Amino acid sequence: MSENKPEAAASEPIATGEVKLEKGRVGLVGIKAGMTHVYAEDGAMIPVTVIDLRPNKITQIRTKEKDGYSGIQVGLIEKAEKKASKSEQGHAKKSGGQAFGHYQEFRFEDEKEVAGAQVGQTLSPEIFKEGDTVDVMAVSKGKGFQGVIKRHHFGGNFASHGNSLNHRMPGSISSNRQIGMVVKGKRMAGHMGHERVTTQNLKVVRVDAENRVLLIKGSVPGPRSGIVTIQRAVKSL
Repeated sequence: MSENKPEAAASEPIATGEVKLEKGRVGLVGIKAGMTHVYAEDGAMIPVTVIDLRPNKITQIRTKEKDGYSGIQVGLIEKAEKKASKSEQGHAKKSGGQAFGHYQEFRFEDEKEVAGAQVGQTLSPEIFKEGDTVDVMAVSKGKGFQGVIKRHHFGGNFASHGNSLNHRMPGSISSNRQIGMVVKGKRMAGHMGHERVTTQNLKVVRVDAENRVLLIKGSVPGPRSGIVTIQRAVKSL
């Protein structure tokens, strides 16, 4: 005799459309497409970095009661179900069944700043406008193992007058404090790049909401096709 199992509770409907958060240090995640230039009204040429703003879908809402802080989690770059792990598939079911290759969180000081945002919605590119200042975060280009001249801008040794095979050497690394002691933090050869870098107070030159393209003045850390995070500048809040 089969038991009558209680029916599973119906899941909450998944919201659609775009949401524009006006308050807090919200941001967007995009792909660095490369650099180009545009012209200002006075004819001045402005070098800009082009950011491809892929749809930032809200996959989770963080609350102080449950998580200890307020915030939203967004997903970027859709991922095929067969390539997603079991945990990723379970997490994706709560936001419409679509898994993503990259997840990012934005924290807020007050829950009121997240008011109106629902799981399944997409963050609007119009949260930024021309003239805004933003902070851009990305993983810098990896340059492998490098010497002290490239890594720390050492000047190098003499090129002649008896100097043999020591042109780019770091020189003495010891100190007079103790015999054989190397001070912690000594600038030496080693791994360079591939670390999280933040560039502050960059200016937004243009926002193309229709094509989801953002133009930022100057250079942005990271390689082409790398993931970058753009947030409202913390020093301008």
